[in-house]
Amino acid sequence: MKIAIGMIAVAAMWTGGARAQDIQTGEDAADVGPEDIIVTAARTSLPASALPLTVDVIDRETLSRQVAVSGSVVDAVSALLPAFSPTREKITGFGETLRGRSPLYAINGIPQTTPIRDGARDGYTIDPFFIDRGEVIYGSNALQGIGATGGVVNQVTARAPKDNGWSGRTLLQGNSGDDFSGASLGGKVAGLVNLRSGPFDATGGVAFERRGVFLDGRGRNIGLDGNQSEIQDTDSLSFFGRVGVDLSKTARLEVIANRFKLEGNNHYVPVDGNRVLDIPATSRRGETPGQPSTGLAEMVSASLTDGDLAGGAFTLQGFYNRTSDTFAGGILATFQDSRIATVGTLFDQSRNVSRKLGGKISYERAVPGFEALTLTAGFDALIDRTKQDLVQTGRAWVPQTDFRSLAPFGQANLKMFDGVVRLAGGVRYENVRLDIPDYTTLASAGARAVTGGKPSFKRALWNGGVVLEPVKGIRAYGSYAEGYTIADIGRVLRGISQPNIRITDFLDLTPVISNNREVGVEVTQGPLEASATYYRSSSDLGQVLVRNSDGFFNVARQPINIEGLEVNLAVRTPLPGLKVGTGFSHVDGRTDTNADGTMDADLDGANISPDRLNLNLDYSRGRFSARVQGRYYLSRHFQGQPIANDFAGYRLFDTYVAYELPVGRVMLSVQNLGNTDYVTYYSETQGPTDNARFYTGRGRNFTLSWQAGF
Repeated sequence: MKIAIGMIAVAAMWTGGARAQDIQTGEDAADVGPEDIIVTAARTSLPASALPLTVDVIDRETLSRQVAVSGSVVDAVSALLPAFSPTREKITGFGETLRGRSPLYAINGIPQTTPIRDGARDGYTIDPFFIDRGEVIYGSNALQGIGATGGVVNQVTARAPKDNGWSGRTLLQGNSGDDFSGASLGGKVAGLVNLRSGPFDATGGVAFERRGVFLDGRGRNIGLDGNQSEIQDTDSLSFFGRVGVDLSKTARLEVIANRFKLEGNNHYVPVDGNRVLDIPATSRRGETPGQPSTGLAEMVSASLTDGDLAGGAFTLQGFYNRTSDTFAGGILATFQDSRIATVGTLFDQSRNVSRKLGGKISYERAVPGFEALTLTAGFDALIDRTKQDLVQTGRAWVPQTDFRSLAPFGQANLKMFDGVVRLAGGVRYENVRLDIPDYTTLASAGARAVTGGKPSFKRALWNGGVVLEPVKGIRAYGSYAEGYTIADIGRVLRGISQPNIRITDFLDLTPVISNNREVGVEVTQGPLEASATYYRSSSDLGQVLVRNSDGFFNVARQPINIEGLEVNLAVRTPLPGLKVGTGFSHVDGRTDTNADGTMDADLDGANISPDRLNLNLDYSRGRFSARVQGRYYLSRHFQGQPIANDFAGYRLFDTYVAYELPVGRVMLSVQNLGNTDYVTYYSETQGPTDNARFYTGRGRNFTLSWQAGF
């Protein structure tokens, strides 16, 4: 349901009106109204009309149904939201953007992205079965600290039970490609159990999923990614736990733990395609050399909250995160070293290991005697240690690097003329330091000796905005905000090929500051819900991914300008239970490739998404519900880029039907209903001579699910 959502940007967020889309088509929809929506990623207890942000809230019912169609939270978000790019249909998130920039993935507000060496697997750190809703905050902001230049995708875990006794939910699921062959079969089993006894509650859950090979629209095996690893032909096992105690009517102490491991089964080896002959990359049965590709994510967090501490809302949170990602290997040019083996024969693979410690504290309350003004103050801290090694030869690709961020913040929210006008603004002060040791780059980069250092950066990030609501249900808004991130430090460090580099003086480590400006209008009247938003985002020294011939990316520091338009419309029809919706996203991105002060080229497909139109029909009546959705990815020519990287466009349709049984619910989902044969957006717009990564997209895929709660 489209509404203008207000929230306080506790962490130097950009502010100004925009819409909040509460995407609810299931049983939760009837219980939630505009004033009830609290977006936890915005870090506020203010009501939904307090301080606008562009937000989409995806409830558990909608999310679980969409995950059944597409397989993951990332794919679900991409399918539902036009401003999100097409996914690569791999485990990696490189090239997947929100409004033309990288989003920050979080679990309960805890960042999953690794700022030093982004492994791009941050969308696969928890099983979606344990997620109650998704919150997508659009545009550059500093809500959760460093990293959200495109926005925030926050995954809110299963809520604590309300009633005494036992409760829970289960899932049994099977899926298959269009030919129902054994190789394409997959399945999932999951369960979650809750217990509440007075003020004490506990939750435990486990989920196991096996994925077969993926088939394209012609029934061919989809090619395997020999660099970034795969989501197909894998098993994942995830554990989730929570223990909480209500200290009073308003105060709560809670500890949450999550462990997610995804591992390749090594049943298939890649087979190169041929772009000239339009033959896509595929795979054949065989044993993959080296260690299985894996993704391990472990997280523990503890929080203390009190919604009425001295008249205000208090939040204290601490967390520990650890990830270990082993990537698929190969005889790749980057790994070759004549001192170890004859060039062209050396097989290797890399492992990215990261450990994060962090804490957040904030306090929010209305000013006594002047309750129209709400003030918020807080402090965030993050310490990250990351390295990337080569598994077979033990070489350091990215040296062990320490990252520290300390950030106090403050925010103000003023309600005027009985809510007709709202003003908001604030600042976050980022104090970041890196500690990089002396190291030597790989032979492929010239085996350069690099002098380490401890570069530091300090920056105040400002935001401000105004919202006008002259008539109930009609809002206009404007905002400005600054987002902040660092370029992928690991890619920068491992790509240094110049001699005599001193890290302290190295310009490419300078942070990326993104300036986000936005105006829009939102209307909610009767059966009509509509919104339109125009935005501009710029960086004087941005981050552009530049692809090497062997598929690895380096980082180029170039100015970036991005602008876009988003339009959304939903109508409840006279037919009971039927709702029709559409959404459109247009985005343009330009960059200065030769440092002459002129934006001379378009951002390519690794850095920006195509224009897109979404159409959907939802129907729910009694025990029966159904949805049909279409995605039209429009063709695009990239000025200043090779013609071979032009995008032809394609369209995809998905559907599901669900029926409530006396016990549980059965649902049939179909991805790519028309069995469209297409080359993925990333493959079509990158590497015009790379036959190994010429991937088609997934063809028609069926998923049959049974879900039950008790």
